[in-house]
Amino acid sequence: MARITVSVEPRHADNSPCDQPVKPSGRPRDPSCGCIGRTAYAVVCSEHGDVGDPHHVKVIAEPAAVAHRQEHRAALAAR
Repeated sequence: MARITVSVEPRHADNSPCDQPVKPSGRPRDPSCGCIGRTAYAVVCSEHGDVGDPHHVKVIAEPAAVAHRQEHRAALAAR
């Protein structure tokens, strides 16, 4: 059985992943990097892909990731 991972991934406005370092405002630290800045955080499951809608604040996305992780644990326990 493959390991299932659930993570919170920062996203740009066009929903593409953002891996550049950013300021607390969400804007890129290096303006010449081509990053348009973070606008949301998505919960991403290795089995299901994006889970739910993106959240605009990371502290709201983290509990959603924990809840999805718990769903996988419950499904394994039910087997």
